[in-house]
Amino acid sequence: MDDRRAAGGHPGCLEPREARAGQAADGRQHRDPRSSSCGGRKRGTPKEAPGRSRGGFPTRIHLRVNGAGLPMRTGITPGQDSDYTGYDLVMADNLPQSAVLVADGGYDSDKIREDIESRNALPMIPMRKNLKVRKAVDMTIYTLRNVVERCFNKLKNSRRLATRYDKTADSFLGFIDIACIRLWLRHLAT
Repeated sequence: MDDRRAAGGHPGCLEPREARAGQAADGRQHRDPRSSSCGGRKRGTPKEAPGRSRGGFPTRIHLRVNGAGLPMRTGITPGQDSDYTGYDLVMADNLPQSAVLVADGGYDSDKIREDIESRNALPMIPMRKNLKVRKAVDMTIYTLRNVVERCFNKLKNSRRLATRYDKTADSFLGFIDIACIRLWLRHLAT
């Protein structure tokens, strides 16, 4: 054995035991105590749409539903994101234009109202309570929002969709689309 290397040292280590005395003992099998520089480390915001909350990792499902209660467009966002971010996902230009857009209070913003009015539709979105300038909402039309809630109820009859078993956002959104197709097939079969 080389006299510069102490017994029990790392095979590639040529410094004497006294020089390494101040270092912590390392139980790794490799020379370098650091983690490997290769491999895919996660950086930035996650792209898989699970959000952060006290209850776990929720995901918001955004739906655009027609008058018959059938889904026209779907999208998902992390649970901590605002509903504003999901609006652009479901409002595509290639779908038939509606005369009235009914949405819950989470979609109440001036930008969304302006976009709906630019599409020649009437926004039926209740105002937030802290706004001074109030816009009236026709409550007989707004009660039709339960059509969207009933569509969510039908979609969440699928246990896989209600509990989000899927890890990736693509597979979860794909299963949402499968559940939507199932609703359309049931509607067309009757």
